[in-house]
Amino acid sequence: MRQTARNIFTSTCSLAVLVGAFMLTAAPAAIAADSVIEKGKALAYDRKMGNCLACHAMDDGTLPGNIGPPLVSMKLRFPDKAKLRAHIWDETVFNPNTMMPPFGKNGILSEEQIDQIVEYVHTL
Repeated sequence: MRQTARNIFTSTCSLAVLVGAFMLTAAPAAIAADSVIEKGKALAYDRKMGNCLACHAMDDGTLPGNIGPPLVSMKLRFPDKAKLRAHIWDETVFNPNTMMPPFGKNGILSEEQIDQIVEYVHTL
C-alpha cells in the first residue's frame, strides 16, 4: 500500500515538473509573438514608416484613409500569411493600377519590418 502511494506521489510530482517546464518554454514564445505584433502595429500606425492608416481603416487607428479596403477579417481574407506578405511586399503584382506602394520591392520597409506588419495585420 505504501509503495502504491509513493508511486502515485512520484508520478504526480513528475507530471507537475513536466507541466511547469512546458509552461516556462511556452511563455517566452507567447511573449515574443506579442512583441512582434506590437512592433508591427507601431510600424503600421507610424506615419513615416508603414503608414497603413493613410489608406486603410483598421483596429483603433485614428484618422484613417479610405483609398484602400478596411483591414478587417484578415485571417479569413488571407488564411495563408505568405499571400498577405506578398501583397504588402508588392501589390502591383496583383493589381498593376494600385495606389499601394510596393513596400518591399522599393525598399521602403525592411524584410523584418514587413514580417512584423504582416503578423499584426493578420490579427485584425
